[in-house]
Amino acid sequence: MDNSANRQYPNRHSIRLKGYDYSQPGAYFVTICTHHNECLFGEVVNGDMVLNALGEQVRFTWFDLVNHVPNIELGPFGIMPNHVHGVIEIVDGSVVGAGSGPAMVRAGSEPARTEPARTPIPLSEIVRQFKTFSARRVNALRGLSGVPVWHRNYWEHIIRNEESYEKIAMYITHNPLQWEMDRFHR
Repeated sequence: MDNSANRQYPNRHSIRLKGYDYSQPGAYFVTICTHHNECLFGEVVNGDMVLNALGEQVRFTWFDLVNHVPNIELGPFGIMPNHVHGVIEIVDGSVVGAGSGPAMVRAGSEPARTEPARTPIPLSEIVRQFKTFSARRVNALRGLSGVPVWHRNYWEHIIRNEESYEKIAMYITHNPLQWEMDRFHR
C-alpha cells in the first residue's frame, strides 16, 4: 500500500505571512530563483548584467504580465544569472472575470446581463503565471519541454512604506555590483 499521500513534509511550510491577504492592493517585492540555482539568463560583466536570449525571454515575460493580469503595475525589476527581483503592485480592482454573466429573460423584454463573478488575483497567481509563461519560452529556446526552470517557491516581502520601497529599488538596481559576493555565484 502506497502511503505517499499521507507523508508529512516537515521542511515544507509556508513562508507567507499567516493570515495576510496577498490579493489586497499593495506593493510586493518578489525574488524568484532558478531550479538548482542554475545560471541561465546571462552573465555579470564589470558590474552590469548582460542578458542572453533566455534572459531576454524572461524580461519580455515579466513586462508582458500587465497585458494578462488586470490592475497590476510593475515597479523596479532586475534579472541576475540565476534569479530575478521585482516589485509587483496590485492596485484596486485586480480581478479575474468569468466573462458575461448568465442572461435573465423576462417575457417581452431584452435579456439582462448580470455582472461577472470577480475574484481578487493573489500574488501567488501572478508569480505562477510569470513562472509558467517564462519557463515555456525559455524551454522552447533550449529545445526542451517540461524541464524545470524555476525553484518551486518564491520569496516575497510586503512593502509597507515609501522608505522600504526606495531601499528595495536601490537593492535591485545595484544587485549586479554585488554578484561576486553572491553565495550562489559560480
